[in-house]
Amino acid sequence: MDWTQNHFQNGIHHAGDTDESSDVILSVQGVSKKFCRSLKRSLFYGIQDIGSELTGTKRPDRLRAGEFWALQDINLQLRRGEALGLVGANGSGKTTLLRMISGLIRPDTGSIWVRGRVAPLLALGAGFSPVLSGRENIYANMSILGLSTREIDARFEQVVEFAEIGEAIDAPVYSYSSGMAARLGFACAVHTNPDVLLIDEVLAVGDARFRAKCERRLADLLQQGTAFVLVTHFFQGILNICSSGIYLNQGRLIAAGNAREIMDRYEQDLFSIQRSSDTFPLVLPARPETDSAGADILSIDCRDAAGNTIAAPISGEPVSFCVRCRVVKPIQKLSLFLAVYQPARDNSLALHLSSAYDDEMFEVAPGIYELRLALPYLGLLPGSYTLNAFIKDGLLYLLDSYESLPFTVESASHLNRGFFYQPRQWQLLGRGMPQPNPQSHLQSIGLQENRLQEDGLQKKGLQEDYEHFPSRR
Repeated sequence: MDWTQNHFQNGIHHAGDTDESSDVILSVQGVSKKFCRSLKRSLFYGIQDIGSELTGTKRPDRLRAGEFWALQDINLQLRRGEALGLVGANGSGKTTLLRMISGLIRPDTGSIWVRGRVAPLLALGAGFSPVLSGRENIYANMSILGLSTREIDARFEQVVEFAEIGEAIDAPVYSYSSGMAARLGFACAVHTNPDVLLIDEVLAVGDARFRAKCERRLADLLQQGTAFVLVTHFFQGILNICSSGIYLNQGRLIAAGNAREIMDRYEQDLFSIQRSSDTFPLVLPARPETDSAGADILSIDCRDAAGNTIAAPISGEPVSFCVRCRVVKPIQKLSLFLAVYQPARDNSLALHLSSAYDDEMFEVAPGIYELRLALPYLGLLPGSYTLNAFIKDGLLYLLDSYESLPFTVESASHLNRGFFYQPRQWQLLGRGMPQPNPQSHLQSIGLQENRLQEDGLQKKGLQEDYEHFPSRR
């Protein structure tokens, strides 16, 4: 979409004036947007708004029944060659803001000013026709973004090479995988050389190698003066690319400033220490001994280094997982298995520990016992997890289990970025060496010369002494 000095003020698109020497390329001032939760009511309000606009009685600053603010009083500026990261939880208004900047929807209040060509990349493969080939979609998509056929011809091979489509370029897009379509959409957008590039969750496309390739291309565009707004839940992507950021929460701007400071603030809000309500401790009802396989889990809890029961363990701090059980008959090799899964990562296994694997099995008589797994530090990063606990006789014979116990790992400080917590120490070894001062060196030479002359030494001897100083030759 090729705009030059465009405004969207209270939803009205018109030409505007600005200082041509200014490097501000995007300005959002006092922008708010509301939606209605009811489809039928939304249609009625739409007709009502058309009439009120014609009569000049529209009140966009008021909420009607069923409406809510998706965004409220948002202000930001973007300059040439600047990358802005947008962060916030799902539903905070990030995509709505990008859609308003791209012109897909209009703000209810405030104004949006954009200078130059805007390339919105708001959905993976958005704008592609599934029945057209990749080649045909390149021409159609880049034409919509404001390029002429001659310009597309000149860039076509670059787009295909970047997207890594290969021979599939003449196949219909419906035969592409989601990753192929996303790569092609990204390649089209970044090869239009836009003035403003809007990116919504596309850095998750492909493998790590392709993501690095995308980041290098974005860095090249920044050097050329392209500005862009990036929305992603991939924190490191924002830190790698963006110099500034804004944090949205429930439609309001919470903080704006340096990208790293904004990310730290957002992460602290996500995983801040709050001991309110979680799943630990879990107490299970006792079952009749006649239904027991030999031992039953009575409770599961989590404790800190002082032995206090806690609702949520802290990443990087000592923690113990305690399983209290009742043994109803002698067991030769009582063992504990604990498995931790991550629902946010397709329920992948994050941790699996077993006392049996560590050759720690216990011979016990009937009674009440507590099996305890003590960790000197918790290697899990902040987030949501589920715990499976099993007590067995040896490696195979299952006595009792409890599965899918949800819990949260929280953080007491700046978060580690990666897949696990790494304990560490920072040290500086060695000692500083005094740097020579050339002026003091010359002064010491002069003093030595005076003393030698006073002692009656000849210049020849003095010259031989100077030969020990290569810098004086």
